[in-house]
Amino acid sequence: MKEIYPWQKNDWARLQELSKRPPHALLFKGAKGIGKFDLAMNFALSLLCQQPDESGFACGKCSSCHWFEQDSHPDFRLLQSELLSLDGEESDSGKKPSKQISVDQIRGLADFIGMSAHQGGRRVVIIHPAEAMNTNAANALLKNLEEPPQGLLFILVSHKPQQLLPTILSRCLSFTLPAPDMESATQWLAGQGVKNPVEALAASGFSPLQAVQLDEKLGSEERDKLLRAVRQPAALDVFALAEALQKTEQALVVQWLQQWCYDLSSMKLSGKLRYHIGEEATIKKLVEPLAPLSLALLQKHLQMAKREAQHTLNPKLFLESLLFSYCQFVQK
Repeated sequence: MKEIYPWQKNDWARLQELSKRPPHALLFKGAKGIGKFDLAMNFALSLLCQQPDESGFACGKCSSCHWFEQDSHPDFRLLQSELLSLDGEESDSGKKPSKQISVDQIRGLADFIGMSAHQGGRRVVIIHPAEAMNTNAANALLKNLEEPPQGLLFILVSHKPQQLLPTILSRCLSFTLPAPDMESATQWLAGQGVKNPVEALAASGFSPLQAVQLDEKLGSEERDKLLRAVRQPAALDVFALAEALQKTEQALVVQWLQQWCYDLSSMKLSGKLRYHIGEEATIKKLVEPLAPLSLALLQKHLQMAKREAQHTLNPKLFLESLLFSYCQFVQK
């Protein structure tokens, strides 16, 4: 089992207090990529461990810990979407794995919920991410949350708790995980071999786990091409840039552009940057003649483009439209 991340020490201490009198349902919520799922797994393991240490961490040696590591603990269940379970690979049927947690998965907990604990202690169910439940699945879970068996703990992990049913939210104790502090996160990223931890952390929206995944992309030729081009919108060759980026994931291109435009607005309104540290002079010059309304409309347009990026049939045309819109808004 992974150790908790350096920025989670206070969160772990709070969980140890909760473990003395645990609720029947916890909602771990916070930004994506800050380690909510790993913390939930560590907490589940500690609750099931037969010999946790003074800080509440699992011993890693008892039979319970061995079962957990082998994904065979009789008192633990993990519900994820097929996409996460298969790590993005195709299912046996050849179909693309589902992004949803189905009602059949929730109903499949019936036997587990009805049984007594194998070791006579606690039992834990983790649902990750909870917003992946479709409507039927969420309603099926609600029945279990209304009358939970003694000693059973549901842990819902969510990046988007606003998408959960209000009735589910009302039956869970909210456990908010804050964004990592800069020092802990950048030191950890450096230890992971990330070359520019400060830049990587900023570009990921201050989500260290995403920063690790994005590290290679942050230095990619495609991102560099996009950023070089958007610095000079009057000289931007839309068709050539769309051609160069068409094999890049469209949602990722939109994300890069959203981060750039966020910093344009932030510089205009507050004189500060969030994602492109070190670009103060360039961005300040670019936004000087722009109206705040134009930047706000651009951000709204990009939000719509982010949704469309998931379903685009012609990547090149999509990118051409996206880049034309950027040039139109920033040259008003």
